[in-house]
Amino acid sequence: MGKEKNFVEWDNLSGRWQPALMDRRSFLKETGKIAMLALSLTVAHPISTARVEAAPRFSGYPFTLGITSGDPLPDGVVLWTRLAPDPLNGGGMPSRDVPVRWEIAADEKFRRVVQRGTKFARHDLGHSVHVEVKGLEPGREYYYRFKAGAELSPVGRTKTAPAPGARLPKLTFAFASCQQYEHGYYTAYRHMSEENLDLVIHLGDYIYEYGPHEYVSPTGNVRAHHGPEVTSLQDYRNRYAQYRSDSDLQAAHAAFPWVVTWDDHEVENNYADEIPENNQSREAFVRRRAAAYQAYYEHMPLRPSSLPKGPDMQLYRRLTFGNLAAFNILDTRQYRDDQAYGDGIKSPGPESTDPNRTILGTEQERWLHSSLRRSHTHWNILAQQVFFAQRDFQSGPGQRLSMDAWDGYAAERNQLLNLFARGNVSNPIVLTGDVHANWASDLKTDFSNPDSAIVGAEFVGTSITSGGDGSDVREDTAQTLAENPHIKFFNNHRGYVRCRLTPDSWRTDYRVLPYVSRPGAPIITRASFIVENGKPGIQKVEETPVPGSPEVSSAVETDRIKAQEKAHKTKAN
Repeated sequence: MGKEKNFVEWDNLSGRWQPALMDRRSFLKETGKIAMLALSLTVAHPISTARVEAAPRFSGYPFTLGITSGDPLPDGVVLWTRLAPDPLNGGGMPSRDVPVRWEIAADEKFRRVVQRGTKFARHDLGHSVHVEVKGLEPGREYYYRFKAGAELSPVGRTKTAPAPGARLPKLTFAFASCQQYEHGYYTAYRHMSEENLDLVIHLGDYIYEYGPHEYVSPTGNVRAHHGPEVTSLQDYRNRYAQYRSDSDLQAAHAAFPWVVTWDDHEVENNYADEIPENNQSREAFVRRRAAAYQAYYEHMPLRPSSLPKGPDMQLYRRLTFGNLAAFNILDTRQYRDDQAYGDGIKSPGPESTDPNRTILGTEQERWLHSSLRRSHTHWNILAQQVFFAQRDFQSGPGQRLSMDAWDGYAAERNQLLNLFARGNVSNPIVLTGDVHANWASDLKTDFSNPDSAIVGAEFVGTSITSGGDGSDVREDTAQTLAENPHIKFFNNHRGYVRCRLTPDSWRTDYRVLPYVSRPGAPIITRASFIVENGKPGIQKVEETPVPGSPEVSSAVETDRIKAQEKAHKTKAN
């Protein structure tokens, strides 16, 4: 590629600005950052200057989007809501800040209130409320609610993290991703809300940006997006409001604290840093990213420290649960280099294996390596977005890999695998979303060498709805498993993943639904895997469910439904 000389950089030796030689991609990236910096100076959020409404009255019930909590620490959590009496039309709130009272109690009937206060729902933040509660007891269950004017919110349940270094005997959580509203119903979240969990992790694609029926599932769309493809702040707010209006999703949000990170559809499919997928100017995309990031913050239980500054937002962070588990929450979108070879499924080459390419960015990568090396927990988790293990799509000689996944940033992945191999990280586990199917893989120092060392495990969770009704296998299942012997499980149903941790073992249960195209699907555990402390390879759990158990009842119901659908297809033919 040609070189650009119309950019400058600071030279430490001369102490002066000097012309910088860089390739075209680097030049575009740096000039884009200048544009983003300029934008951040104009759309950063100072203290609101909007008028305050002391005794608010609303055109309708203001808590239409529910409530949730998030990012539990030993002494506190974040409580969230947003006032939106007219949720799909900008919220329906006046251009004034509104006081919202909150309280948190030790019991569900609020007889023992431990803290209360008032927080303003700010007009410039879509009348969202983020309460950073401190001073709570570690490892304790609490209940919370909000009140605005005369209106009372639903009650939520949350739980603080255990004390630092505490010997935690067990931890149970679920993780989920990819909930395209049009593709199905959120029945999985209803089932999740009935589980006994300590927290929920969402790995991205909370919303999808497309206009109505632009992205159609193989089994057909059963709901429709409100409004065209989203690009402005108002657009993104309305899209989040549509998703958050779902009662099943609200139930899961109210039942447990959530830990969230994004993937691509919260902005635009397969974007990379400030580089869009579709044909639009860099300046237009920077504005779109800024709007998308603000709307994401407005609708998630995130601390004020994550408040975006224009098109930049600090999202990667670490949460520790006693001596048992440390969650490293990653961001593989905001800082990555553009996908190699124009994205897609391609043969690897010098571009995808370039040691200078990054999916995390220099600062996040340095932070992650440091966090992993300094950790003293039994289990060290990378909660992130895209497929980490190698996944070869080509049968026979040669390889075809996803350039959007870690396969397109192989050198940076190898640095992490080498860190795991040196034994400096206790029991590394990677959690992944994005690909709308369930997978379980051994992580190896060399995926192309079956005899190379196993250094960790990756559990990939399927979508909540994206892709529509699933199936047990796909046409490519046998080929994919044969070509990738480190991949031990591949299932195409919808659902979520439940994980149960003790100091001695990690258990992953793949919870799946037979369909999402209509409400009310039963749920079963399709497969379970364990990882033993100090033994990085995954092992399939072979067990016979007890007669009359939920697993057996759901399996019988699933078989009955499949038989009905098969008979219906036969009759139609």
